Amino acid sequence: MEQRRRIKRPPTGRHQRTGSARRPGQQTSQRIFTRRARRRRGRRLLALAAFLLALAGVWRLSAWAAEGVQALLEPPPVSSAPNSAPTGAPAAESWELTLVNADHPLPEDWQVQPVEVKGGQRVDERILPALQQLFDAARAEGLYPVVASGWRTTEEQRQIMEDKMEAYRREGYPELLARQAAAQWVAQPGTSEHELGLAVDINPDETMGTGRELYDWLLEHAWEYGFIKRYPADKVDITGISNEPWHYRYVGQEAARAITEQGLCLEEYLEQA
Repeated sequence: MEQRRRIKRPPTGRHQRTGSARRPGQQTSQRIFTRRARRRRGRRLLALAAFLLALAGVWRLSAWAAEGVQALLEPPPVSSAPNSAPTGAPAAESWELTLVNADHPLPEDWQVQPVEVKGGQRVDERILPALQQLFDAARAEGLYPVVASGWRTTEEQRQIMEDKMEAYRREGYPELLARQAAAQWVAQPGTSEHELGLAVDINPDETMGTGRELYDWLLEHAWEYGFIKRYPADKVDITGISNEPWHYRYVGQEAARAITEQGLCLEEYLEQA
């Protein structure tokens, strides 16, 4: 009898190794390669981030440098001289534009530099040159002004107010009405421009001319020397003082010109600031 040969059958699926299966050594090598690739990728990202940060720093330094160069090239701002005469709106810090009235009492730190003028009255020495020029110009026109009243101390102003009130009392005014009537002509102590030393009451030398001629001339020409008629007849509701054609206040030439040309009083002019 013929002997039967054993035919080897191919292994079943459970025991068969496919071509995709990896041996243990191959798997370890693959893991190492993957980790190395990740490390290289991480180092590249870190290098890129460092480069971007360095680039941003260089840009910022360049901007700072440009700003510094620009600051060096730009000229410094030019400051205006203090106490310079205003050209348009008034300069609030100018001493000649200091406002004193019933609502704005004399500043506590105000300092007067009194100097005596002909006739015995005193004014602040800062206005003396302009006042002298004003009087010289008037005399050249045949007018002879004199300073009837100049700088007053607070005590002197108080006495003038009391004298005015007493005059109304003698006319039969009750106390309250006497005070109100006096206030129409005399400022309360601490609120008078005469306490500034920048205001003068100008009267004519009666032996040489009339008041009307002098007041008309002052109304037309006083601004040329920095003076204004302080209490016009049409501004009583603003100034609180009745018309005084003799009372002139120094404000500086530019301000005096603007006030005169625009028909303002000092309060209105300062509101433009």
